[in-house]
Amino acid sequence: MDANFNYDEAFARNLGWVTSAEQQQLRQKRIAIAGMGAVGSAHLITLVRLGIEKFHIADMDTYGLVNFNRQIGANMATIDKPKVEVMAAMARSINPNVELKIFPAGVSKENLSEFLAGVDLYVDGLDFFAFSARQDTFAACASKRIPAITVAPLGMGAALFNFLPGGMTFEEYFLWGDNTDEEKALRFLVGLAPAGLHGAYLVDPGSINFAERRGPSTMMACQLCAGVAGSEALKILLGRGTVIAAPRGVHFDAYRNKLVHTWRPGGNNNLLQRLALSITRKRFMKPQA
Repeated sequence: MDANFNYDEAFARNLGWVTSAEQQQLRQKRIAIAGMGAVGSAHLITLVRLGIEKFHIADMDTYGLVNFNRQIGANMATIDKPKVEVMAAMARSINPNVELKIFPAGVSKENLSEFLAGVDLYVDGLDFFAFSARQDTFAACASKRIPAITVAPLGMGAALFNFLPGGMTFEEYFLWGDNTDEEKALRFLVGLAPAGLHGAYLVDPGSINFAERRGPSTMMACQLCAGVAGSEALKILLGRGTVIAAPRGVHFDAYRNKLVHTWRPGGNNNLLQRLALSITRKRFMKPQA
């Protein structure tokens, strides 16, 4: 507790876009965010500034120089420090009353039940290549009927998919199954962005290597993702506004100044998606020897 902190004053400028009653509703909601890296850290800070006070956050990684181009908590003072602890401290510096349940070992099948206990919404912040953790987490959300948001930072844009209780699930859309991690990466990339807006300005295709779990990133994309996820979270938590859910998605690209609404019935099994997967597979995946 900090005697100088006053919740109503701190978040008074939210009012007008939300009512006083809605602000108090948001204050009581509990959100789980797995991953405190590029998008996860931005999601946390955005939602804390929205006035939400209850979070479950998970990450097992520490900061390094490679994170400096896009991660909010990455700086010279935090090198080698756990991301989840740095971001928890940052959240508390904004709102000293914030309740944080920290999972320093990340998320796994063993702790997902605890991680999602009492949660009103899951916001995906996992690394692009965290296939097992993401697959297990979204499956658990579907089983527990917890709405889930994923917004992917692609190029200089953001691609949104919501997975709502009773609707199309993550697995039904992306069709990961028991495929290899390289194939899952391909299906995730193509499934997230059926419009492919970012591909037109990728100047170095060699920067993407599924086998080596490597890809380019920008801070602009991560900030856009946080804005989109925060807006979707507000609508879902307050039960107002239009919430677009899979197999429908939205892709906004700031570099190209384009916004596209996508619809892929059947997810990656859609004919257009199968064609896109084939083209992308030839472009980025090396043939087996």
